[in-house]
Amino acid sequence: MHKYSCWFQSIENPDYKYNIDEVIYRCPKTGSLLEVEHDLDELKKETPKYWKNLFDLRYRKQSWPYGSGVWGKKEWVVPFIEDKNIVSMYEGGTNLFWADKYGKQVGVEDLWIKMCGNSHTGSFKDLGMTVLVSAVKQLISNGKEIRALACASTGDTSAALSAYCASAGLKSIVFLPKNKVSIAQLVQPLANGATVVSLDTDFDGCMKIVQEVCRRQQIYLANSINSLRIEGQKTISIELCQQFDWQIPDWVIIPGGNLGNISALGKGFLMLKEMGLISKLPRLVCAQAENANPLYQSFLNDFEIFNPVLAKTTLANAIQIGDPVSVNKAIKILKVFDGIVEQANEDELATASAKVDLTGTFNCPHTGVAITAFEKLVKKNIIKKSDKVVIISTAHGLKFVDFKINYHLEQLQGISNQFSNHPIEVEADPDKVMKVLEDNIL
Repeated sequence: MHKYSCWFQSIENPDYKYNIDEVIYRCPKTGSLLEVEHDLDELKKETPKYWKNLFDLRYRKQSWPYGSGVWGKKEWVVPFIEDKNIVSMYEGGTNLFWADKYGKQVGVEDLWIKMCGNSHTGSFKDLGMTVLVSAVKQLISNGKEIRALACASTGDTSAALSAYCASAGLKSIVFLPKNKVSIAQLVQPLANGATVVSLDTDFDGCMKIVQEVCRRQQIYLANSINSLRIEGQKTISIELCQQFDWQIPDWVIIPGGNLGNISALGKGFLMLKEMGLISKLPRLVCAQAENANPLYQSFLNDFEIFNPVLAKTTLANAIQIGDPVSVNKAIKILKVFDGIVEQANEDELATASAKVDLTGTFNCPHTGVAITAFEKLVKKNIIKKSDKVVIISTAHGLKFVDFKINYHLEQLQGISNQFSNHPIEVEADPDKVMKVLEDNIL
């Protein structure tokens, strides 16, 4: 395994490289974010058929840790981590759901939803966190002193960090914006023993605080500004191609907030193509909430300028981010993939989430943002009826029960509620029950 190597590299100047075992988040010379780069020449000594067979042989098997959707691709992710230091909860391997009923409603039958919320802590953040926490365990094993791991979060990152740290026996600290995360998202880090700090600010404010705290102390930063997170998340691209028997969708749509996710998707596809496992690239779509849409505003100007915004309250609270740290990575990826940025207002995202739920899913509000983007691109005839489309569902709907309840009880302001479904209160009388059923179902 150790014959394969990787390193940190500036996204602005590839000449600036740093050892993978350094505690570093930005290039000291350019101030830019870093990427993990791999020795592709060494990896290419094996054929594309070899890698496909190896990944397929490991996938969802019980040979620890390689049955994990992330660690089954270890050579392409973080080959420097010894197996004894891997912290895994069998992440990845999530359902690629054929959304044929919903697709027929829209007119695109080859439609799939990648259910990344069907993971250990209920979101795709597990994919990046298993890599990051394992890397910290390796660094500590190598003699580095790290007192704790910390993140700013709108909910999902904090859940993943606290769970993986608890499993590894490491201390975790999470900074949450006060009253801006769901109860389910708040209770997850509390239950896993994290030190939870609730700040009277938004995510962007929490992000500034956590970076300063990590700078002053020997605390490891666990947000997606840390490029090790991206290495885990890029396995979504590899896995969905694997699930399609190494065929490529025409489109992949994902909601975007801090923008590490769209960057990771692109990185995975680019590596697949460079390694010869695929012959073309899909087009990528980043979907933003209208109330937190700095990337969308930049897209309207062909990415010539980017200005942060003050994010307004949105039901899609995990992407309520006005100053995303991974914006430069995201723009670079979108340009390579002929990408599109679309947006959804509050009524659109709530309606889309409820509409797709009626076909058998249970979607988070952020998936509603991606679904809205999909429908808009179909109406514009940008996405064709014959295209194969994958929508990335980033979190499980059970983490947003308040959003679901309030929608169906019609307690969300400014929402049309066209798909709301009320419970029917009836006396415990068979005749009256039958009357209600005849009026509503039979």
